Amino acid sequence: MQTENRPDRYVSFAGIEGDRNSLELIAMLRRHIDDPDKGNPFWDQFKAKLLRVGQPELNGGRCLDELFLIHSYINNLRELFETYDDLPALALLEKIELESC
Repeated sequence: MQTENRPDRYVSFAGIEGDRNSLELIAMLRRHIDDPDKGNPFWDQFKAKLLRVGQPELNGGRCLDELFLIHSYINNLRELFETYDDLPALALLEKIELESC
């Protein structure tokens, strides 16, 4: 049941800032994966996927968005944020998972 303080994604996405939250989380993620001391081939491939967001012509006709990538790699994101003890990013990731995934 949807309440004023706690939207229920199964009823409606009204009141859920999915796009804004996704963009904010990706910005938090970029602070880690763009740091040369923290990089690795997995996150390099993830960055390549981010470059194809909103560009289906670069992705075999399939349109990616940030929320899809977050949902698809949620465990990898959680592990990275836990590794660097990024509590604000972990809190936002949990919020996105509860509201949108």
